[in-house]
Amino acid sequence: MSGALGAGRRRRRHGRWLALLALLLAPLAVAGAAYLALVRESGPGAAAALPVPSAAGTPLDAGGSLEPRSPAPIRLTGVDAFRAELRRPPAAALVFDLEDGEVLYRLNPRRTLPMASLTKVMTALAVTQNARPGELVRITPAALKYSGSGVGVLPRGKRVRLETLLNGLMIVSGNDAAIALAGHVSGNERRFVALLNEKARLWGLTCTRFASSHGLEDGNRSCPADLAVLARLAMRDRRITRIVGRAQASFPFPIEGGRLYLPGHNPLIRLGYRGAIGLKTGYTNAAGRCFVGVARRGGRELGVVLLDSPDPGRQAAALLDRGFAAG
Repeated sequence: MSGALGAGRRRRRHGRWLALLALLLAPLAVAGAAYLALVRESGPGAAAALPVPSAAGTPLDAGGSLEPRSPAPIRLTGVDAFRAELRRPPAAALVFDLEDGEVLYRLNPRRTLPMASLTKVMTALAVTQNARPGELVRITPAALKYSGSGVGVLPRGKRVRLETLLNGLMIVSGNDAAIALAGHVSGNERRFVALLNEKARLWGLTCTRFASSHGLEDGNRSCPADLAVLARLAMRDRRITRIVGRAQASFPFPIEGGRLYLPGHNPLIRLGYRGAIGLKTGYTNAAGRCFVGVARRGGRELGVVLLDSPDPGRQAAALLDRGFAAG
């Protein structure tokens, strides 16, 4: 009998140890399963982008602004679908299909150059993936110490609806809006720039480096191939596409008159180019005139990237016309 009791005690002690061990190993099992699921979803060789919460711990927007699991690749293999003889060509250019990433025309597609406010395409992606439209963004003194283009009437110390600032970022290329949004998402500009560079690394953007949220510094550099990837990602984001297709916009705003008016900068939209639906302009002395444009015709969407172009509107229209004609 005593032997049976001793064996029972040993079994109970053994069971308690197994239960404790299982409790300790449970978090590792969950993490391992999550990692394997992420690897399977990303596929072989794909760069898995992990979601990054906002400064306030906001979850990713469920309205279509989810962090991509892998880049939207550009197909640089093959031959161009058309030739283009531009009298004063840009320093670098690309025409591509938004749907499958096929390149129709290239000029120095991997040449790394200053990209000016094309930086704000990545800034917009970081904002939509980490903050909701209705969040209120405090206008800090840092946001008011901007130079270059800006919304210009941001009320110091007050809180402004995030989506209004996102419109100011993309429609009028507001450097003040960029700084305010960067601070809201990451706490300060330095941490936000680190977030942008981490996204560039995860998405395989080997030409791309960020020095600010707005693009004034020459350290904001990219190439047409990388910018085409960002354009494809941006045009999949419903919040961004609603904004960049607008010729102008207005919103209720805490200023005299109670309303903010934003006139658009997109040269294709301003010229009335048929099918123009986006995306972003940029200019600094070092970068020259830069542009990423998107147009839709007959269910087909094409994009064009121009770096240091003498006339972005006309060159973008000419290259897109060639692209649509090439079929």
